[in-house]
Amino acid sequence: MGWKDYNGLVIGMVRTGILGYGGGPSVIPLIRYEAVTRYKWVSDEEFGEILAIANALPGPIATKMAAYLGYKTKGVLGAIVSVLAHILPTSIAIIVLLGSMYALRESKVVAGMVAAVRAVIFVMLGMMAYEFAMKAWKGLGKVFAALFGVIAFVSLQLLNIHPGIVIAVFLGYGVFHLDLVQRFKSKGNSDKGVS
Repeated sequence: MGWKDYNGLVIGMVRTGILGYGGGPSVIPLIRYEAVTRYKWVSDEEFGEILAIANALPGPIATKMAAYLGYKTKGVLGAIVSVLAHILPTSIAIIVLLGSMYALRESKVVAGMVAAVRAVIFVMLGMMAYEFAMKAWKGLGKVFAALFGVIAFVSLQLLNIHPGIVIAVFLGYGVFHLDLVQRFKSKGNSDKGVS
């Protein structure tokens, strides 16, 4: 296997590392685009599962996502290449541009650029959340999707429960969800047959 086999992985991860301004949450929609839409390394459903698990583990989420996608596509070497492709360009850029940014930190132009980027990140995260909500709406049904949304909001925002615990509970429920749905459907069909 030659280095040309890693081109897509390197290009995709360099692009997410360079364009992902604002930390992990801002990079997630970019990684999703590369992994699901552009290169089709994973399905949208698998990406959602990877995101949930990566979010529960300690460490930077974008690096964990890059490592998983690299490992899935090219094994251990792919994971190493993917992580390096994701973090090296920005690490080098930070080292080179640190002095310039320090000098320009009071500039209104730079402040305006940062404000504009934040709006774009907000829209990208909103679009991704909407798409995941629509998938939950379809997969779980309206009642369960709304109920789980409320439970997640209350657990995370009001009760301050660790996201890992909330994700583990939802994953645990997911194991039994299909069985419950099948039981309700078969019970509904048997009730219709009796009447």
